[in-house]
Amino acid sequence: MRRILWLLIAIPVAVVLVTLAVANRHEVRLVLDPFRPETPVVYLSLPFYAYFFVAVLIGVVVGGVAMWASQGRWRKSARSKAKEAARWHAEADRLTRERDAHTAGGGARQLAAPGT
Repeated sequence: MRRILWLLIAIPVAVVLVTLAVANRHEVRLVLDPFRPETPVVYLSLPFYAYFFVAVLIGVVVGGVAMWASQGRWRKSARSKAKEAARWHAEADRLTRERDAHTAGGGARQLAAPGT
């Protein structure tokens, strides 16, 4: 089901991106020299869709980093709870071993009958 849903979303997005790339395949010059824009020393000449794809990629990365940073409090809480759970599991295992050792070693006491 997840794969079908992914395909239902991915195929239309791919069609739109390919259409965008075909429609905007002419070269665009990105001037990186603010002092002489008419005769730049440093510039980058790529198809327009490449700039668009790079901008989308940067947006995805920045959004992912922002979400990761905003969820730090929850990750810290989960680590704390996991440590506490491990400590309780270790305590339960220790008590189980002590109980088993006590019963296996004949440590079970029988109560004496009253008056004997």
